[in-house]
Amino acid sequence: MDWGKPLPTLEMVNGVLKSRPPTSRKPHGEGPLRVTVCGMIGQESGQNEELPVDRVLGLVLLLLDNTWRGLYIHRWASKLDALTQVSTSDPEGYLAHPVNAYKLMKRLNTEWPELESLVLQNPSDGFVANMSVHRQYFPDAEDQTGAAKALMRLQDTYQLDSEAFSKGKLPGVHSNAELTVDDCFDMGKTAYNDADYYHAVLWFQQSLKQLDGGEEAVVSKAEILDYLSYSVYQMGDLPRAVELTRRLVAVDPSHERAGGNLRYFELLLSKQLNEMNQAYQPASEESIQLGTYTRPKDHLPEREAYEALCRGEGVQMTKARQSRLFCRYQDGNRNPRLLLKPMKEEDEWDNPHIVRYLEMLSDIEIEKIKELAKPRLARATVRDPKTGVLTTANYRVSKSAWLEGEEDVVIDRVNQRIEDITGLTVETAELLQVANYGVGGQYEPHFDFSRKDEPDAFKRLGTGNRMATFLNYMSDVEAGGATVFPDFGAVIWPRKGTAVFWYNLFRSGEGDYRTRHAACPVLVGSKWVSNKWIHERGQEFRRPCGLTEVD
Repeated sequence: MDWGKPLPTLEMVNGVLKSRPPTSRKPHGEGPLRVTVCGMIGQESGQNEELPVDRVLGLVLLLLDNTWRGLYIHRWASKLDALTQVSTSDPEGYLAHPVNAYKLMKRLNTEWPELESLVLQNPSDGFVANMSVHRQYFPDAEDQTGAAKALMRLQDTYQLDSEAFSKGKLPGVHSNAELTVDDCFDMGKTAYNDADYYHAVLWFQQSLKQLDGGEEAVVSKAEILDYLSYSVYQMGDLPRAVELTRRLVAVDPSHERAGGNLRYFELLLSKQLNEMNQAYQPASEESIQLGTYTRPKDHLPEREAYEALCRGEGVQMTKARQSRLFCRYQDGNRNPRLLLKPMKEEDEWDNPHIVRYLEMLSDIEIEKIKELAKPRLARATVRDPKTGVLTTANYRVSKSAWLEGEEDVVIDRVNQRIEDITGLTVETAELLQVANYGVGGQYEPHFDFSRKDEPDAFKRLGTGNRMATFLNYMSDVEAGGATVFPDFGAVIWPRKGTAVFWYNLFRSGEGDYRTRHAACPVLVGSKWVSNKWIHERGQEFRRPCGLTEVD
């Protein structure tokens, strides 16, 4: 998914539509164009021409075709105008809702090409040029797939059933955003095409439920049942696969696959029951929902613990631990720049020690950093542990940009502030990395430092390993987006203007494997952060080595 491609604004799309060609044009000459009953077409000048019937019929069909195209374009434009009125007052807030974000992505990828092909059949040069300019910024099929997978990721992490998503009912959020029958079906198709039958079942079932409820749709009930029955079969639920296929046969007796599938499923079920010496039991009449089937395991061993922390569950903050957490004023060991206005420091965790600094960045500084970063935002990368080369990965979904201190006085000032607070030099640190996590954006559990099996990760920098992480929160997040540490059960929630700091290495230079952490998926909102990774070189006298491996 190309997150580096800027997403189209609603104003951009609306601007294209407003430049559409007129639905009618004045004919050449003075008089109005008329079509006579006897098949005579001409002008009021009296010079009429008799035309063959087939030509008249062709013109009538052309007129009807143009009328139909005009109505289609007008309906599409009206729908977009209504959408624009709702969203332009707060575009970021509107797109912060995952359902709105997905529907806009789908509309510009799926519906726009249909509109484009329609109007390009008889376009004006200006309209074509306008469409061509804007089309390059629109999402493609890969982007739409990525948006659908983001919804499924949120569904899993925050244990939200398909109906909650379909109705836009998210925790702590009130919205009119809804998914239609066809939206839900397309979600299921995305999972199905990826052989992800677990999610395919959930979304096909929701599509069927809404269709049975009387909602209008383009997709037919037979098509939904066809996909749903096969997906259920792939999940190993033969009784339900048989029942759904019987329903499909009843809806469409002439369906090309239904009869064969039904006989096959019944044969498998009979064989299964004979082997288990059991009698046939009809499938449960309860609809499929979250929890009906077990979610398949994946590559992440701490998946359950990580997602539980993202929901605020399983936090290991005991009363004893909480009694060891304090707040204080930090003057950077009497640093001149902090004497008059020391930083407010709060303990977030005792061991390993994680602290939060309040009022680290002002609103003006945050807006300046975002302004500098936005034009350069591109799909975030991770370092390949074997080659040391930066590459994209599915477990990190965000956009990022790197800013140098020389670019603006604000960046230089932030770098200096980090050095003053931590007492560590930033001369050997990496550039300030700005990251934006949109809806569904995440970074699964990872280490910031390089392990012994990847010695070349930071070799080209020549500054040693990542000793410490300084993470600035540059926005509040409406729901989701926490920073979690699965190893010891800590959750740190984003608070705009604050920053958190921790050491990735012990004083001995050995990695502290407890600091494996993750950025939870953003459920609602947009999360902005900036990172400063501080390296070992130059810290020899600022943080001297310890005498043991875990000092």
